[in-house]
Amino acid sequence: MKTLVIAEKPSVGRDIARVLKCKQKGDGYLYNDDHIVSWAVGHLVTLKEPEEYDPALKKWKMYDLPIIPNTMELKAIPKTEPQLRVLKKLMNARDIGQIICATDSGREGELIFRYIYQWANCKKTVKRLWISSLTDIAITDGLANMKDGKDYDNLFASARCRAEADWLVGMNATRAFTIRYGSFGNSLPMGRVQTPSLAILVSRHHEIVAFEAKDYWEVHATFRTQSQKREALPLSEGSAEGSSPAEQRGLGCPIEEEYKGIWLNSEGEDRTYNQEQANEIAEKVKDQKGIIESIETEEKRQLPPQLFDLTELQRECNRKLGLSAQDTLTIAQALYEKHKVITYPRTDSRYLSKDMISKLKPTIQAINTPPYDTFANYILGLQSMPINKRIVDDSKVTDHHAIIPTGKKASGLNPQEAAVYDRILRNFLAVFHPAYVYDITTVITRVQGEPFRSKGRMDKQLGWTTIYAHEKRQEPAKNQKKPRTKGVQEQPDSKEEALPSLQKGESVTTKMVDVLFKKTQPPKPYTEATLLSAMEHAGRFVEDEALKEALKSSGLGTPATRAAIIEKLISSGYVERNKKNLIPTEKGIRLISLVPPEMRQPETTGKWERGLIRIASGEMDETRFMESIRRYVTYLVEQAK
Repeated sequence: MKTLVIAEKPSVGRDIARVLKCKQKGDGYLYNDDHIVSWAVGHLVTLKEPEEYDPALKKWKMYDLPIIPNTMELKAIPKTEPQLRVLKKLMNARDIGQIICATDSGREGELIFRYIYQWANCKKTVKRLWISSLTDIAITDGLANMKDGKDYDNLFASARCRAEADWLVGMNATRAFTIRYGSFGNSLPMGRVQTPSLAILVSRHHEIVAFEAKDYWEVHATFRTQSQKREALPLSEGSAEGSSPAEQRGLGCPIEEEYKGIWLNSEGEDRTYNQEQANEIAEKVKDQKGIIESIETEEKRQLPPQLFDLTELQRECNRKLGLSAQDTLTIAQALYEKHKVITYPRTDSRYLSKDMISKLKPTIQAINTPPYDTFANYILGLQSMPINKRIVDDSKVTDHHAIIPTGKKASGLNPQEAAVYDRILRNFLAVFHPAYVYDITTVITRVQGEPFRSKGRMDKQLGWTTIYAHEKRQEPAKNQKKPRTKGVQEQPDSKEEALPSLQKGESVTTKMVDVLFKKTQPPKPYTEATLLSAMEHAGRFVEDEALKEALKSSGLGTPATRAAIIEKLISSGYVERNKKNLIPTEKGIRLISLVPPEMRQPETTGKWERGLIRIASGEMDETRFMESIRRYVTYLVEQAK
């Protein structure tokens, strides 16, 4: 008897066939005396459309809604049906004794295989190949450590609930609100995840439109130190020749140093909304003597970034490379499937499991080539690998660990693939480097009773930032608070300049004063990077503290689906790209004004996503979940009516 292996894509099937030495070609498969390796082409089976249950449902009528079939039925996708029939024939062949499910190791991959298995009415024993890399070693190890297919029944239940919930909510809501509010030929597509995601964009749009800019003024002063002047050191013997005349004239002369400060109001803000006050302060301190009232130095430590999950990789590539979330996913998938240089990209974990510790050093040795050799050699030169809970934590590894390089030599990468691979390599090396340590010194200078604040930065240990030294550090926009995302490490800014050597009580003179006119700025539109953050951390939009806590482990969609959701919003005409920004259209704004709050609130979908996670872990019954979906669909239709 032979074993049939079913992969998700032909390229993956060929990789597995190579490891199993299946060299003979059949129609849609490869084989030898022991194994047959075939493949899907993504989804081959999907849920039937309403009119396939009843032809009368082809025409959209309000009184037919809600459409809730007693049992959700499957159909072949016409475009790929020939390959589906190849799989059905192989699965039910007499000489096939066992089937190996080798689709992608995740919720969607499980659904692809199970739908094929169900459609083919197959009853044979299934083993599950669960791997995070497509290197020959990873495939070999995976084949030697397969589990019973039944161990993944809960994962399939979660995947099936996701698919059926999306069908029920999306189809019924789209029909109901299109019938009620749509115009001829202009449908209003809606979805369990895409509609609340659109609502986030629309809410920001309204904030921007409603924003009223305020004028304000800043008072900037340049101070010259009056004491603690240092004598210029004499040039060493024989060095005067060839020095500039200015340098020669300056020998032995006092050095006056300067630094800048910004005026603070009584609340500690660096601005005033009164122009007259700003001008009065400038006149008051101009050419006046002052004193350094206080000097405080605080050591700051910035830990290395954590490893990438898919969402953080997409954010990084959007910020640094200008790539869309979908582009990043496509490129990462090619790096995984085609080039085999990274591990499985559709992961929601930023951690590694303990069993991977022994593989880390060999991986670093394998990528120890320019321009990464300096950083790799530093790690390899340590007495022991700096492993901590920010890198390895079994409790935070779900279906897959974080995205890391496989150690396979990269070749034939196109420029975009090379750029994304570079981000992954640098991120991987950075986590094993020490923290970036620096001092922030805050100086308060008081002139004629008016306080001015100066800040300076002094690097003490560059640490992991040396890996990104080739990049120009980006300053945050003036008057804008730098957005912070929990769990996301940003490259440090260099906004503060080094201050001269100063002492408390030192006398200074105000050399120059400038009054700068500025306006408060509206919130920034979402980019794909910031929208991905908002989708991942949907709990931040929730006021209920208990629900906010519950939503920490889920959000809108999953790392694997968020890019597709953004593309769906654009293709549906709800959102437009404007450079990096995502701007809702009139159609999108109108839709959000029409739907009930439950459809646009992130907590509704967040609760469902959490339910799907609990189904996958065996903590929740799928029947209970689907009952809640059916009640919700009925409510949506009633709201539209």
